[in-house]
Amino acid sequence: MQGETLRVELLEAEAGSEIKLDNVLMLGDGEGVKVGDEVKGATVTAKVVGHGRADKVRIVKFRRRKHHRKQMGHRQHYTEIEITGIAGK
Repeated sequence: MQGETLRVELLEAEAGSEIKLDNVLMLGDGEGVKVGDEVKGATVTAKVVGHGRADKVRIVKFRRRKHHRKQMGHRQHYTEIEITGIAGK
């Protein structure tokens, strides 16, 4: 939806810049829905709001009765974008 803010995988774009997404898989309007590997002629424009890191995910591996325990953590990088326009045929 236009005006919606999304978190996507990290993109190589500066905050405040405009990006164009042309690999659109589904496009719907009031009359019908177009679905395909790639909808031809459909583009989405978005503004990069900023970059960040998600909450930490804890991974714990444990083997019973062996005095073996391993802890790891991971924080995924993301880019926050705001949808400014959806165009399609």
